[in-house]
Amino acid sequence: MPSAVTVAVVGARDQAKELGRKGTASDITLYNAVRDGHAVTLIEPTQFPDKFGALLFALGMADRTLFVVDALGREVAETAAVVDLFETPVDIALGPAVGESELRRAFKGTRLESAPAAPLDFPKLRAAIDGWAAPAAPGDVVVRIDHAFPVKGVGTVALGVVRRGTLKAHDKLRLYPEEKVIEVRSIQVHDVDVPTAATGERVGVALKGIDADELARGQTLAPEGSLSVATELAATVDKPCRYYKGTVSEGLVGNLLIGLQLVPAKVVAGSSGGPLKVETDRPVVFSPGDPAFLADLSAAPGPRIAARLKLGAS
Repeated sequence: MPSAVTVAVVGARDQAKELGRKGTASDITLYNAVRDGHAVTLIEPTQFPDKFGALLFALGMADRTLFVVDALGREVAETAAVVDLFETPVDIALGPAVGESELRRAFKGTRLESAPAAPLDFPKLRAAIDGWAAPAAPGDVVVRIDHAFPVKGVGTVALGVVRRGTLKAHDKLRLYPEEKVIEVRSIQVHDVDVPTAATGERVGVALKGIDADELARGQTLAPEGSLSVATELAATVDKPCRYYKGTVSEGLVGNLLIGLQLVPAKVVAGSSGGPLKVETDRPVVFSPGDPAFLADLSAAPGPRIAARLKLGAS
């Protein structure tokens, strides 16, 4: 059966081009490879560290993380602090200038301390990636949009990954967090027309009833009533960043990543030891229990990630 996986390639720059063919490019750059029915999407945070959100988006889209370490410095340290908060499996590829014992010392106390590590070897990496797959996620379909554009003769096309369930041509789905319901006209997976797309597959979806300029990264296609929308969120600190110098408590102003939505947010009540109330500057879509990642851009030059939160019912 066909399988698919999305991999964030972080740490060293310009590594994914050795593993796939370049596709969509913005603040993140996507590369694609299809071998023996296995579809691989690789994402690099091209504009990180200047745009911190690029790293969050790459990790937020991924089923798995490939952390390429060719030097130990501030950029790698901040990347490690963020990767530590995400729960997707991580594999480390070491450049010739970094020894494994040095790496373990640098990442002591994080989940990276015990992550699998091996010398950077692209043929071996390709073979390994061909054995990776997105985890099964049954239930109502969820597609997170990351890019959109008009196509002559086709109309509006949204690019994204099926994060749950199965997407079918002619599905009528709500475009969360908006209230608009739109129809899936057709589906492509790596430029091949298909009637359905399963969890983990990256899709190009032709949509009926909407213009491309109405779409934005972070919007989600899902059945009406299957997701929640709010501007006031209940949350708890699931895992703090061990290197963050501030405190996650009332008054903290930052940015919140939920899925692929990165929105200005403020902690309006509570502290890291108990329940929090977080307000966002616009409606966000989520399910109770979803992870969210709180960033504090004022924390530079230290890590700009503060904590992973767990969202409750609004």
